[in-house]
Amino acid sequence: MGKKEVKTRKVIIDTNVVISALLFEGQANEIFSLWKNGRVVFLASKEMITEYIKVLSYPKFNLTNEEIKYLLQEELVPFIKPVKVSTAIDVIKDDPSDNKFLSAAVDGKADYIISGDKHLLNLKKFRKIEIVSITEFLKNYI
Repeated sequence: MGKKEVKTRKVIIDTNVVISALLFEGQANEIFSLWKNGRVVFLASKEMITEYIKVLSYPKFNLTNEEIKYLLQEELVPFIKPVKVSTAIDVIKDDPSDNKFLSAAVDGKADYIISGDKHLLNLKKFRKIEIVSITEFLKNYI
């Protein structure tokens, strides 16, 4: 009875999950430790990182520029594998900004998109890429 082989999963992580992982306690913290420990390959495009920065800057989070810079430089960017996006996808009509995650997933050859966004989760799968919640990912794929 050998150890179960652990496959490194290539994942796209939606903004709501990244922000929760960086700022709050809970399941998202488990995703945070997975990307920091190399258990998942965290793929992100320039557009995604730009959105992460924008959301971290929201007044409701009350973060200083220095705190945002620290989160980006120490907790996020060192663990991201950049994806150059060349595939334009226009599947999500209700919130077209979510299409950037699909484009990055396709071009980065992701295994999963981890999200809390209903527009993405409702798709369930896109071009063989599974779209799952944090709970589902942690329970079934790690």
